[in-house]
Amino acid sequence: MSKAYNVEVSIRQTRGDVNKLIRKFVKKCKKERIVEDYLDRRFHVKPSTRKRREKLKKLKNARKAEAERVNKTKIREKSRR
Repeated sequence: MSKAYNVEVSIRQTRGDVNKLIRKFVKKCKKERIVEDYLDRRFHVKPSTRKRREKLKKLKNARKAEAERVNKTKIREKSRR
C-alpha cells in the first residue's frame, strides 16, 4: 500500500537556476513527507505502539504550544507596564 507521489519542479519556475531548482524540489519533498513516510514504513510497528507514539507526540506538541502561549502573554504583560 504505497502512496503515489507527484513532485516535480520545472527549470522555468527557477529561471534556469539549478541551485534554486534543487532547493525547491527538496522543499516540496519535505512538504509531502516523502522521506519521513519511507523511514516510518521501513519496519513494522504494532498498531498499539503507533497509537501510543502519536498520543505522546500530540501531548508534546500541546505542551510546547501552551508554553509558547504563556511566554507570549508574559512578553505582552511586560510591555504594558
